[in-house]
Amino acid sequence: MAKRTVRQKSLWVPVGGKDRLHLRHIWKNSQGPPLFLLHGSIENGRVFYSEAGKGLAPYLAEHGYDVYVGDLRGRGASRPATGRRSRYGQTEQIAEDIPAMLRAIRERRGGVPQHWIAHSWGGVLLASAYARFPEIRPWVKSLACFASKRRIRVFNWEKFVKIDLFWNWGARLLVGLYGYLPMKELRLGADNETALSHRQNRLWVKPNYPWIDPADGFDYAAALAEATLPRTLHLVGCADRSLGHPSDVEDFIQETHPGRFEYRILGRRWGNLHDYGHIDILTHPDAREDHFPWLLHWLKGEALPTRPGRR
Repeated sequence: MAKRTVRQKSLWVPVGGKDRLHLRHIWKNSQGPPLFLLHGSIENGRVFYSEAGKGLAPYLAEHGYDVYVGDLRGRGASRPATGRRSRYGQTEQIAEDIPAMLRAIRERRGGVPQHWIAHSWGGVLLASAYARFPEIRPWVKSLACFASKRRIRVFNWEKFVKIDLFWNWGARLLVGLYGYLPMKELRLGADNETALSHRQNRLWVKPNYPWIDPADGFDYAAALAEATLPRTLHLVGCADRSLGHPSDVEDFIQETHPGRFEYRILGRRWGNLHDYGHIDILTHPDAREDHFPWLLHWLKGEALPTRPGRR
């Protein structure tokens, strides 16, 4: 019998009337445990995969998982692309996009519990959807976050430049000029943000801004305080200085009230091959041999392995 190889296929999920969300299906065993992966701000699903088979999503598919990678509205291959006429924002991502993609997976796989994996702001969006919709909570078995934070409280030079100067001021000027945030065109990010998404994100990352929806006032923090998250894993790179600093990730852990969770900092001091940053925690070629296997252990319900620090 021929050995099965990892396959990829694009699925399309209607949302918001005429819009289409792109859901990349990556699998070797279509009956394996279903996994939903979600990207963060100024990103798309490509942070998890390539057509050549690189990245976390193909790695998980190789190990028997049935993987689905989402592109939020206007991102990646979702259509239409983000532009000056785009009127949706973070609220629509939480209340419409994520539930639509989760329902699409459920229609294909029935009641098989889903594992959720997120990078950066994707973790905030998934936790928000979990808080907002009690009916989807039984669908999820676990949540793994790579460098996810909500508020940015750390202060250093990189944070001052990237957040205080650019995100809070420079990006606002670009939005005023273009009608959206053209990060892809300016080669400052993998994808663009709508004006509304940027404004709502900018509010939530403020150190003291409450976890309340700016559009309709839904209190995500209060909802999560009464609804325990599923088993949760947080991985963060020690060289992530501003976009997912370990101290801000720790704040997010406390804010989400997880019942069972594990938290690891990735770096040479902790036994890893490299001091990982915000993006290469997913994209570094050595991640497949370094910390991706940790995720496999954890997804199977096993404790994370420990390794002595390197000299």
